[in-house]
Amino acid sequence: MKRNLLFLIIATLFAQFSVAKKSVPMNVMSYNIRCVATSDGDNQWMYRKDFAADLIKFHDVDIFGAQEVTHEQLMDMLGRLPEYAYIGVGRTDGKTKGEYTPIFYKKERFKLLKSGHFWLAEDKDAVGKKGWDSACERVASWGIFKDNESGKKFFFLNTHLDHMGKRARHEGALLVLQEVEALSEGLPVFVTGDFNAVPSDDPIQVLTNESDERHLTHARNMAEFVYGPEWTFHGFGRVPLKKRGWIDYIFVKGEFRVLKYAVLTETLNHLYPSDHCPLLSTMIIE
Repeated sequence: MKRNLLFLIIATLFAQFSVAKKSVPMNVMSYNIRCVATSDGDNQWMYRKDFAADLIKFHDVDIFGAQEVTHEQLMDMLGRLPEYAYIGVGRTDGKTKGEYTPIFYKKERFKLLKSGHFWLAEDKDAVGKKGWDSACERVASWGIFKDNESGKKFFFLNTHLDHMGKRARHEGALLVLQEVEALSEGLPVFVTGDFNAVPSDDPIQVLTNESDERHLTHARNMAEFVYGPEWTFHGFGRVPLKKRGWIDYIFVKGEFRVLKYAVLTETLNHLYPSDHCPLLSTMIIE
């Protein structure tokens, strides 16, 4: 009798512990940091790199996809954020040349189980390939992670869609859906990126089309609390308010509870962290 009672107590405690572990929030970000460009004047990377890293520290971001990251910027970020590791390659040579779409993650919280990358092109494995009518090479980085706090595994993909080629934008979005389906192993999915498209544009319609069982959901539409403006690109404040568009996203697929979703508009005096607003969402994988 005593043995059975002890077993019941242990089983109850284990069940409570398991439930508690499932409810661990994650702070997820998508952040186009803007490449190095002397034409940015007072908002050049050399002036804002500390601000860009401090923003991530202050908001205690657990994992984030970044876009337009050159190798110089990658090294700057890692030097200022030593608690993070990354996955990703330069889009021009599959090594260090050209912009990265890296995924940064807290080394102590997450274990990287698998990772890879592909180009948004007819041959997704062709290094440095410009796809279809694309103006630039475009690459996607992905990983499968285990959250050491919750015990949950998940799939994370980050990319940057072309800004010009109509066919490249459509086919690139379809390829993202295809690869998420092929690589995610049925796990909960995060997709972050600069898609150079507002919600009504074709690429976003492709990604969120509910008639396609592979579709993704804009996490903002699931959020219990939404904060910030309805635009993400401002061109270092130069774009008039009425002309600013929502082109950056955090998409999800699977069982999630999205606690909050924010478009961050911080400035430091007259300095911007980027020409895009970082997106930050706190969510729980259920």
